[in-house]
Amino acid sequence: MVVKKENSLKIDADKCEFLVGRINFVSDEIFELEKEKIFSKCWLYLGHESELAKAGDFVTRQVGGRSIIFVKDRESEVKALLNTCPHRGAQVCREKSGTAKSFQCFYHGWVFSNSGKLVGIPGDDSYPDGFIDNPEKSLTPVPLHSSYRGFHFICFDRGSISLIDYLGNSKEYLDLVVDQAEFGAEIIGGTQEYSIDANWKLLAENSYDGYHAPTNHSTYFDYLKNTTGGLNGSKLEGVGLDLGNGHGVIEYTAPFGRPIASWIEAWGEDGKVRINKIYARLVERFGEERASRIAKFNRNIHIFPNLVVNDIMALTIRTFFPLAPNHMHVNAWSLAPVGEDDVDRKERMFNFLEFLGPGGFATPDDIEALENCQLGFRNMLEARWNDVSRGMNKEEPASDDEEQMRGYWKEWSRRVFDT
Repeated sequence: MVVKKENSLKIDADKCEFLVGRINFVSDEIFELEKEKIFSKCWLYLGHESELAKAGDFVTRQVGGRSIIFVKDRESEVKALLNTCPHRGAQVCREKSGTAKSFQCFYHGWVFSNSGKLVGIPGDDSYPDGFIDNPEKSLTPVPLHSSYRGFHFICFDRGSISLIDYLGNSKEYLDLVVDQAEFGAEIIGGTQEYSIDANWKLLAENSYDGYHAPTNHSTYFDYLKNTTGGLNGSKLEGVGLDLGNGHGVIEYTAPFGRPIASWIEAWGEDGKVRINKIYARLVERFGEERASRIAKFNRNIHIFPNLVVNDIMALTIRTFFPLAPNHMHVNAWSLAPVGEDDVDRKERMFNFLEFLGPGGFATPDDIEALENCQLGFRNMLEARWNDVSRGMNKEEPASDDEEQMRGYWKEWSRRVFDT
């Protein structure tokens, strides 16, 4: 099938029908267009400021198909450097994380400070005076690097709009996440890494799909009802919003215990005392209305194209990059308030591993569903379309509708076909 815009999306507002072509999930041509027009143009999540606690701390990441060093230099300035030696191209840092005053290329021994400057070359007398001070001989910084409330992003397009403008309306929801942490937020534990044999856009959809939970995760809900008492009786009710620029969110009443300030019976009376103190402090800081929203509502936030912040029974940051039309790599981290009570931290980590982690209840369910969809796309020539119409007949779509996905697909289509 030829890749054309009309084969990719079909929208009929009168019929309240929004169809997404299954070719978008299998085509090599689409995959190449996405690398060029999305992952080389959009702001992409790099890491959280707490991962670089002190000068010299670094992590290496694969972002948008590039190898990146995310580092705090000796002046405590956070930098994003392309991990490639200007001499012959080898990666100058092959560790995933650590602390270093400098990076030395293993191939010919060129040495760079942790700010990226070239500081040493074996046999430097074979080069003219001033060679070592030439900026072009240092590590190349990523074209654009900026941060918002501890979340660091990079962009390979120098002509892009600012990060603040790019995030747009999604900032309101990131603020609700960060404001939970009075003394700042921090990444806890390590990085979860896994791969899925499915197209990356399926995970984008799944991340704020409130419709699949009762069926796809029914085992988890049954487990909670029959064992831990981990539900508070609230129904999954809320809104689904297209936030513009391809970003979206579902926000809904939290049926789970949230270690920020939503108590469940399983945490006992001691837990209620702790949770009440956290909530009282939220009210002092933000007033009753905002405190209630922060504490008692879940949020699944998707920042286009591939950053997900799940503010549920734990806080998860998740990114994913396509390696092929039917294969993606996923990174995930747990975020938590600095100075959190040890018991609450334990509950948070338990929730994170029990539901959100790759060995928990939810992620294996989701992976199975996404990989099964990818298998179903083998019938694409005869069965061409996915239906993303749910809620189009409503003025205010709910959290189990698909308004947020329609915003995503419109932005995806604009970038792939109109620019």
